[in-house]
Amino acid sequence: MPELPDITVYVEALRTRIVGHQLIRTVVKSPFLLRTADPPLSVTHGAEVHEVRRVGKQIGIGVAAGVWLVMHLKIAGRLHWGAGAPKMGGRNVLAAFQFDNGWLWLTEAGTQRRASLHVVQGEAGLDALNAGGIEPLEVGREAFAAALRRTNHTLKRALTDPHIFSGIGNAYSDEILHRAELSPIAMTQKLTGEEIERLYEATRATLTEWTQRLRAEAADTFPEKVTAFRSGMAVHGRYGKACPRCGAKVQRIRYASNETNYCAQCQTGGRLLADRAFSRLLHDDWPRTLEELEALRKR
Repeated sequence: MPELPDITVYVEALRTRIVGHQLIRTVVKSPFLLRTADPPLSVTHGAEVHEVRRVGKQIGIGVAAGVWLVMHLKIAGRLHWGAGAPKMGGRNVLAAFQFDNGWLWLTEAGTQRRASLHVVQGEAGLDALNAGGIEPLEVGREAFAAALRRTNHTLKRALTDPHIFSGIGNAYSDEILHRAELSPIAMTQKLTGEEIERLYEATRATLTEWTQRLRAEAADTFPEKVTAFRSGMAVHGRYGKACPRCGAKVQRIRYASNETNYCAQCQTGGRLLADRAFSRLLHDDWPRTLEELEALRKR
């Protein structure tokens, strides 16, 4: 799922292309995409774009009369820009937006249709789609710590909860926790002041660094290589590969369709975190340390 760095670069690319331009029409191909009926989508046709804004992990396009088009790309949604219209016959094309200077279209890979488009009125309508988490790059240490300690969750859950932090998901939470050298299952209300300080600095550094890297990668072109798995990442999507800090193999916790990647050596004192599927299968044979895991593999 595109997160804060990816969405920020999308927003910047859109601002340079559509602000001050007219949205001529929107063609919605997927019946599952548009989630609102009032205001109708037709009120945006012929309107000038005044602003493009990130709303958590969503993209808001503000047009005349205070109307907003808000897109949530979910896991597999991606945006594309071109001078001509896309091939609307493609099964992955969900919608296309014709502007007076080009076309923006939304695609979604796979068969599940999770991406969404809302048409809302004014700031109130926009706020209703915002989960309300704090902006991690805009708050100080005290506000960050207060948000973190407000509830007692694992760090992984807290970082990815949009009601606590805005714009952080599965990929960058892995990278933040690795940089901070903290376990993904550490409980928020048990963190020391020094650990919260490390997490705060790691959050800001990770999100800023990746925003800059993605911005440089896109340069003056429209960002087309948006993915949750990047070669420069330390642990996310790197299960079984060497940790860039200590060289130990990156581990994982799998749950549903997601997984958390971490370095046991750097983040958990060498202790392996239980993977639900395999730990239930192996019971007492589940290895507790990297040494036990290596011994098990050599059998």
